[in-house]
Amino acid sequence: MLGDYRIEGRRASDIAASVERGVGDGALPPGQLLPPMRELAATLGVNPNTVAAAYRTLRERGVIETDGRRGSRVRSRPATTARGSIRVEAPEGVRDVSNGSPDPALLPPLGEAFAEVARRYAEQPGMYGEAPLDEEFARLARAAFDADGVPDGPVGVASGSLDAVERVLAVHLRPGDAVAVEDPGWGSLLDLVPALGLRPVPMAVDDEGPLPEEVERAIRRDGARAVIVTDRAQNPTGACVTEGRARELRRVLAGHPGVLLVEDDHGHGIVAQPLHPLAGGEGRWVLVRSVAKAYGPDLRIAAFTGDAETVDRVLGRQRLGPGWVSRLLQQTVAQLWATDAVDPAVVARSYGKRRDGLVRALARRGVEAHGRAGMNVWVPVADETGAVARLLAAGWAVAPGARFRMEAGPAVRLTVSGLTVGDVEPLADAVAGAAGVAVAGSFG
Repeated sequence: MLGDYRIEGRRASDIAASVERGVGDGALPPGQLLPPMRELAATLGVNPNTVAAAYRTLRERGVIETDGRRGSRVRSRPATTARGSIRVEAPEGVRDVSNGSPDPALLPPLGEAFAEVARRYAEQPGMYGEAPLDEEFARLARAAFDADGVPDGPVGVASGSLDAVERVLAVHLRPGDAVAVEDPGWGSLLDLVPALGLRPVPMAVDDEGPLPEEVERAIRRDGARAVIVTDRAQNPTGACVTEGRARELRRVLAGHPGVLLVEDDHGHGIVAQPLHPLAGGEGRWVLVRSVAKAYGPDLRIAAFTGDAETVDRVLGRQRLGPGWVSRLLQQTVAQLWATDAVDPAVVARSYGKRRDGLVRALARRGVEAHGRAGMNVWVPVADETGAVARLLAAGWAVAPGARFRMEAGPAVRLTVSGLTVGDVEPLADAVAGAAGVAVAGSFG
């Protein structure tokens, strides 16, 4: 089973160290199956509990992962190159529709909000020992959650959605635990999960979000201890969880009350579709919404709510690290909210006109494309590398689907935020010439 490598040791610490040496020098490669505990105990002449303790230590350190009856194996190393680096640089003269950024023209001016916050700060500067959560930010965030039917719970603030998700996973899960993630899904999240020593389990999605049977399979067969779902404007597909899909997913999740539910409302402030939260107010759950897409990525603020224990754990751990998210930024966002600096209906119409126009133009050319909400369009292709290269030659830089998928089929992502209405037909022509024939259905 292990080739020429021999695990040694009489104590749990020695056995764990022996495995780590093998992993470190490459003798035990990623994916290498380790001997069953009783078998290794017999070989070493020790109690099986000693080997169990060694394996537990290795799991906690993120060296191995255990998958039920499939046994324990060496964990794949986190990627040293982030998925975001899988990109095509747009040379001079090539239009870049790959970056996923919002349209600057739709972002609110920040000057007045910053000026008002600076004026108040001059009167009463923030100091150590103050409450980490700005009272007005928390009040407005909770009111917005209430308006969207999100279950009651305390409010927290993080430095963006990914920061919030990372903190939530860290307070509940241990290295080796399985996490169900959307496939295709947010590339940064697909990098984060293995970097935390967790095991990502892909869930296929369609235009209405994760397929219920995929969520059930991820939990029941693959042992997922957490499920992460994007409620609206999923990146990269634009999927939105509908009311009917939400009912089905709630039914699945209700059968597994011990599973952590993490919801990311990616479309907050930029979509017209209503939010259909999956959390029922019981068990362990968190819903996160960032201001990045509607108010500006550099604000680095995300509000979240959830069950009291989870939020308390996250905020407690946060206090031991950065301490708090800048109250100046919290107050600036609260000022933007209070003054209705963004009209979500206007933003949604603007993105929708370009996104829906592109999807329709591609349909007229016989090309399958997806994008129910937000600023991205997902186009399945027959040959991803070839499609990216052909589009680049035609004057368009697109995002390779490899940035966003695990087992899902090849595709490209197009961001419409930089397009004009006049760009839609030329881009559709180029995509139709590059895409080839792909298999229709879910994105899995």
